[in-house]
Amino acid sequence: MTSHFFVVPQWQGSGSDRAMRLVDGALAIQGDLPESATTLVAVPLEAGDGEGTGIHRYSSLRLVRERQAREMAAVDATPITIGGDCGVEYAAVEHAARAGRTVLLWADAHADLNTPTSSPSGAFHGMVLRALIDDGVIAADDVLLLGARDLDPAEEQAVAELGIARVTPGTAAEAVAARAADGATGLYAHVDLDVLDPGEFAGVAFATPFGETTADLVSTLLAVRAALPLRGAGVTEFAPADAEAAVDDLPSILRIVSALTRPVEPASLR
Repeated sequence: MTSHFFVVPQWQGSGSDRAMRLVDGALAIQGDLPESATTLVAVPLEAGDGEGTGIHRYSSLRLVRERQAREMAAVDATPITIGGDCGVEYAAVEHAARAGRTVLLWADAHADLNTPTSSPSGAFHGMVLRALIDDGVIAADDVLLLGARDLDPAEEQAVAELGIARVTPGTAAEAVAARAADGATGLYAHVDLDVLDPGEFAGVAFATPFGETTADLVSTLLAVRAALPLRGAGVTEFAPADAEAAVDDLPSILRIVSALTRPVEPASLR
């Protein structure tokens, strides 16, 4: 199946004081995507209201989620979501999971496993994975954390209590294949760009040392795609300091996008 890009320049889910850079980042990536296979999802200008949820700017997040879901439902292709903050992944993963049991590779320096009561910031991008699990969209057993190295105490507790697996570039494909053998039928790959080491990728708001290399991430994405068919993917949290910095980082992003979209031979046929 061909790929279709959904650019969602959402910033309201971020806890960064530089959240508006996420808009610039999403639009910078859009500039290198094929226009005929790209949909820009409208994001409201206003910050939004919490609506009593404990989630900052929730009203805007809810509106974007509804718009994103409608746009995805209207296109018969593998959706590749371009954020924006990680909150855009809720609608995207939910869309993928409707097709059947889905393994979720969460490549991110952060686990995003807080709840509205445990979150120190109230920002949804730090809660989205927990929301997907708690809402029954994805089973905790089908979540694989790659590169997670900056977790709050409540998130460390959630990993232990929910039994969420951590994987490395060398073990990710094996973990996906094991779940395929157990009945999983599809894969979603989430890439928060802060999974990369800041020594080679600068354009994120929450850079964390000792991350993955772009080469290892690309190899991992290709390997897990060979283990299970890709139902969707997301690339999020690109927050370049300026236009020149965006140009410096775009080659790495495009390598990741290529790993998510180019044809991959299933491992069973090799």
